[in-house]
Amino acid sequence: MAKMNLLQAINNALVTVMEQDKQAMVFGEDVGHFGGVFRATSNLQEKFGKSRCFNTPLTEQGIIGFANGLAAQGSTAIAEIQFADYIFPAFDQIVNETAKFRYRSGGQFSCGTLTIRTPYGGGIAGGLYHSQSPEAFFAHCPGLKIVVPRNPYQAKGLLLAAIRDNNPVLFMEPKRLYRASVSEVPEEDYELPLGKADVVQEGTDITLLGWGAQIEILQQAAEMALEDGISCEIVDLRSISPWDAQTVAESVMKTGRLLINHEAPLTGGFASEIAATIQDKCFLYLEAPVARVCGLDTPYPLAHEKEYMPDQYKTYEAIKRTLKY
Repeated sequence: MAKMNLLQAINNALVTVMEQDKQAMVFGEDVGHFGGVFRATSNLQEKFGKSRCFNTPLTEQGIIGFANGLAAQGSTAIAEIQFADYIFPAFDQIVNETAKFRYRSGGQFSCGTLTIRTPYGGGIAGGLYHSQSPEAFFAHCPGLKIVVPRNPYQAKGLLLAAIRDNNPVLFMEPKRLYRASVSEVPEEDYELPLGKADVVQEGTDITLLGWGAQIEILQQAAEMALEDGISCEIVDLRSISPWDAQTVAESVMKTGRLLINHEAPLTGGFASEIAATIQDKCFLYLEAPVARVCGLDTPYPLAHEKEYMPDQYKTYEAIKRTLKY
């Protein structure tokens, strides 16, 4: 075991893959000698050479188009989009090529060896163009997996599994956690299952569901609620697509209540999909409507970032409202 922050865990996972798989290549804007804007790819070029870790032009559409070609020809392509906010120029490549290549070719070709890494979310005073959480846009697209880690241990295990999965994976990294803390991470190779939620804390009164950096927010809110005698079960979804409806439903059938927290705006956010599914599966078990604590339906503000964030205080108030319904 070694103490790593989230960035170091991701870097360690990339080293592990590139040592084992000679077809693995890492590329994106400034990922080479610079190590990327957050330094997630530090020292990879020095260790593996410029043919396996290299800079690309500043063209997200070109990065993913190139990645699709590499993956379709059997290489393990690990593409970095510098900020999730700038993934939209590549939206057509991801949605209409990456995700559909296997289907359109009748299984003859695939982009299954492609992993797209991108930092997402706010909390770093990045303003409206460096703070967005676009996971719901891609959750609407069959053929693409979406994974979000909550800490360094999860990041390494989930990234290794994502890179080795036989499907294209969008791996979204909560940037405000990159250097926020360190934890024990195995130095050896290990994987965590994709599409399987993780019950972080067991409880009896209400299920709190989230992913990525918001799990810490849920834990803080649960501690506040415990002082009022409210027992919260906390579930980390981990994978947005496919998402583990069974684990969530089992938790809700036990607690009778569900609160979903995500940083993306409320309208059309992935919480809507979860709420619809859970009311279908758990209707007779629900003691209150499914609660959603999310970002605001506005461009991400710089001056009012704290007001925008679905923090522990908003979550705590929503827990109390749900219990009193």
